[in-house]
Amino acid sequence: MQTRSCWVEISTRSLENNYRFLESLAPRDTELMAILKADAYGHSLALCAPAVVRAGARWIAVTSVEEGMAARALCPQTRVMVIGGVVSGQGAEVVNHGLTAVVWESAQVDDLEAAARTAGLRAGSLPLHLEIDTGMSRQGTNLEELPLLLARFVPGSPLRLEGVMTHLFAADESTGRVTQNQLSELQKALEIVEAAGLYPDWLNVGQSSVLLSTNGASIAALAARHGMKALLRPGVSLYGIVPRFYPDFAKDAPEALIEARSRLEPVLAFKTAVMSVRAIPAGAVVGYNGTFVATEPMRLALVTAGYADGLARLLGNRFSLLVRGMRAPLVGRVSMDHAVLDVTEIDGVTAGDEVVILGTQGDETITAYDHADATDTIPWEVLTRIAARVPRVAV
Repeated sequence: MQTRSCWVEISTRSLENNYRFLESLAPRDTELMAILKADAYGHSLALCAPAVVRAGARWIAVTSVEEGMAARALCPQTRVMVIGGVVSGQGAEVVNHGLTAVVWESAQVDDLEAAARTAGLRAGSLPLHLEIDTGMSRQGTNLEELPLLLARFVPGSPLRLEGVMTHLFAADESTGRVTQNQLSELQKALEIVEAAGLYPDWLNVGQSSVLLSTNGASIAALAARHGMKALLRPGVSLYGIVPRFYPDFAKDAPEALIEARSRLEPVLAFKTAVMSVRAIPAGAVVGYNGTFVATEPMRLALVTAGYADGLARLLGNRFSLLVRGMRAPLVGRVSMDHAVLDVTEIDGVTAGDEVVILGTQGDETITAYDHADATDTIPWEVLTRIAARVPRVAV
């Protein structure tokens, strides 16, 4: 059956190459955890999880228990971490599917411990990573409440404190001051952990910006001081997006960042097709509420992609897509299921022609940053707002 002409192409080869490159940047004795949350940043967990495992990943991370169950089915032997927390009542799924949960509240520990005891798990067999709030105020325990949680990891309990985690919320700031303050708070937390007689294996810290700006060296050094190994968490860089830093490093960019700009390969291409082509006279209006009026005779191409697919409504009258290797302006408002392109200056456009929303065609490229800049957002949102109804196809 012929399907609607709107699709996403995923290069699993590029994803594998990106993982291996990022792994080569990390300090010795450091491991990477591939972040595959939000359906692999909109790329498809089903396609991306096996790809990163083929590339050598021993750890993958998702947001929820539901995503964790799906990841476990795809990757039976890989460590799967649920970094978004466990909802009350999900402890049994964590245990039954061999997931590793991140916790920061007593209620989460209660749920997981009860599920582990019900399943008859032996002492110290359910690994947990404890998240510390080092300043983001989103999730994680503070230093005052930390001892109460550490007291739960007692001899005979099925729980084991395998790792300590935090999230660096300003790792893309090139000055590094906020990150240093966070790491100082983390150091205090690790001292409290050691004072409680607990010695976790992993220091679970550091996203793409950390890996590309410092190679994760400061994280690795902190981990080593406490007899731990660093577990870095690259996310958007896996998919070929190089984070921007504020202010820009300009000429003094770290070597890893310079190399990443040439080595990381975009994994996703978002495409549609021309459905029909028509001629309109001067004075004709285009789209809802007539926000575009032709000032001369024009040729318009209707494409089968709209805001319900992830082509942002804000792009109407201010962005271009690629047709026959040339930029064709979006005219009028983007509709729910369709958009209109001005192809007056592009010869030979006809029904069935491929249209690139995000990706490369000929010598022209539209990036996730192009979309983000035009809609005042970030590439993370651009990628994840591509709708589930748009099929992902491995290429």
